[in-house]
Amino acid sequence: MKSEKNILIAFLLNLTFSVFEFIGGIFTNSVAIISDSIHDLGDAASIGISYFLEKKSKKQPDKTYTYGYLRYSVIGSVITTLILLIGSVLVVVNAINRILNPVAINYNGMIIFAVVGVVVNFLAAYFTRDGHSLNQKSVNLHMLEDVLGWAVVLIGAVVMKFTDFALIDPILSIGVAVYIFIHAFTHLKEALNLFLEKTPDDISVEEITHHISEIEGVLGVHHIHIWSIDGNQNYATMHIVTNSEHSKIKKAVKEELKEHGIIHATLELENEHEHCEDEHCHTDSFSHDHHHHHHHQH
Repeated sequence: MKSEKNILIAFLLNLTFSVFEFIGGIFTNSVAIISDSIHDLGDAASIGISYFLEKKSKKQPDKTYTYGYLRYSVIGSVITTLILLIGSVLVVVNAINRILNPVAINYNGMIIFAVVGVVVNFLAAYFTRDGHSLNQKSVNLHMLEDVLGWAVVLIGAVVMKFTDFALIDPILSIGVAVYIFIHAFTHLKEALNLFLEKTPDDISVEEITHHISEIEGVLGVHHIHIWSIDGNQNYATMHIVTNSEHSKIKKAVKEELKEHGIIHATLELENEHEHCEDEHCHTDSFSHDHHHHHHHQH
């Protein structure tokens, strides 16, 4: 599997590199490099987790996991993100400490490390560029962040070499950390929304209800549930009131849902006078046989 191999390559690159980098940070006395190495180590750990969970998430649905294993990849994303959040907080603490107690920095060493950093991470980013799952995207994002982080360190090192203004170092590392923190936070929110079964952002229940109600022969639609397993695959279930031939309606509704990016749909069809099991039915059904239109609030 190509995506897995790429993740593995990225993992090994990052792991070796973050160790090399940590030593470099100590050698050059640069807190920006040390903080970058913590960030990289976090990335490596998270990529490792991603790798195993991505592998697991590719497993086909079975009797234990009837929806398949895709959510494992989302858990990977959550763990990764938590590591980065903690990492970025540690980095800020270190940097503040460094502002209070400045030390001499080896600028030339720092420049050399930063150049190597840009190159290595650029290669890693290149290897992981075409992933589709949330997980692979987050791995690739880490890689690009690393490239940027290093580019920033490089520029900072060059500026410090010529101005000898050593405070740039901790300021840079705080900048990188804040950036990581904000990014990780949005990622975490995305992943948690999946676990909370929130309706996917690009899907409007009102719009879908409206479109389905307009299909010829559909008298009403209610009990709509839409959720996503991994941010790519959307699922839906609903009840449809119709007096027409079921197979024809089913086909029409599924076509409509496909256009909204919903691949898996379970439909329950009811005749107009059939009593739906649920007593809420009358209020949140949009069917035309009620004189009082209660529009269900979302």
